[in-house]
Amino acid sequence: MKAVLLYAYGDPGQLRYEDTDMPKCGDNEVLVRVWATSINPIDLKMRSGAAKSRMPLEFPAILGRDLCGEVIETGRTVTGFPEGMRVMGLANRTYAEYTVAKADVLSPIPDALNFEQAAVLPLVTTTGSQLIERAVKPKAGQTVLVTGALGSVGRTAVHVARKHGVRVLAGVRLKEKEETAKLEVDGVVAIDSEEEIGQLHDLDAIADTIGGATIQRLLKTIRNGGVLGSVLGEPEGAKAYDIHVEAFMAQPDASRLYQLADDTARHEFSIPIDRTIKLQEIQEAHRIFERGGLRGKIVLVP
Repeated sequence: MKAVLLYAYGDPGQLRYEDTDMPKCGDNEVLVRVWATSINPIDLKMRSGAAKSRMPLEFPAILGRDLCGEVIETGRTVTGFPEGMRVMGLANRTYAEYTVAKADVLSPIPDALNFEQAAVLPLVTTTGSQLIERAVKPKAGQTVLVTGALGSVGRTAVHVARKHGVRVLAGVRLKEKEETAKLEVDGVVAIDSEEEIGQLHDLDAIADTIGGATIQRLLKTIRNGGVLGSVLGEPEGAKAYDIHVEAFMAQPDASRLYQLADDTARHEFSIPIDRTIKLQEIQEAHRIFERGGLRGKIVLVP
C-alpha cells in the first residue's frame, strides 16, 4: 500500500509518499481502507519533533489522527463492523491507504455526511467536547469564554457549551468579530484588544484553545475559584491566581464522536473545510498548513 512515511524529525521535506507493508489486523482491531483524513496541529508538532518529549516516534513513522473510511477486515473478537461499513474514529497512522484501529474507537458515519465531511471531525470535535465536559465542567447559566472560537476545536466547544445551557462568549481577534456573528453565542470579545479584555471580569471559566501570551493576559478575568480548561497545558503564571487549571489531552470516545457527527449532519454546527489535497502531495499540504490563513481544515485523500 501507499503511505506517508516520516524518516526523521524536521520540515515537510522529511515526509515521503511511498510503498510500505499493509498493516495486520489484531484480534480486537479493524482494518480500514482510508478514504479521507485531515491535518491537525499535532501532526506538525510530531513531525518537527516539538512533541517528542510526550509523544516520541519510532522511525519510519506514519502520522495522522483522523480516520475515515470503510471496513475491510475485522479481528476474531470484533463484532458489529461488517465489511464495507463506513466508519470514523480518533486513531493513529492515518496518512495511508489502509490502517488498523481498535474497534472501540470507531463509530459509524451518519448517512448525511460524505467521507470528506466526516474526516475533519474526530480529533477536533473530541477535543472540543472534552474541553467543556471533562475539563471546564460548567453548570447551566455560568459564563464561559471560549478562546479561538472560530477554530475547529473552538467551534465544537461553543456548540457543546451551549448544549449544556452555558452563557458563551466567543474570544477571537478583532478582525474576526464580524465573521463570529455567524456563531450562536451570547457575546463576542476581541482578545487581542486590551480595551475589550479590560471589560471582562468574574468569568466562571475559560475554555482555552490558544495558549501563549493571550491566555496569560486573560487569567485575571476569571473569578476566584473559577476554572481554566486548556488543550495546551497550564500557562505560565496561572499559579498566581485563585483558579483551578485543568489541562488535558483528548481521548477517543466513539459514542460522543457519533453524537457530534450527527449534530453536524443536522446542521447544528459545522467544521469548515478549506481545501482537499491528494495524500501524495503531503509536503505541500503541510507547508500550506504552516503558512496559516486558512478558512477551515485541509482534507487529505489517498
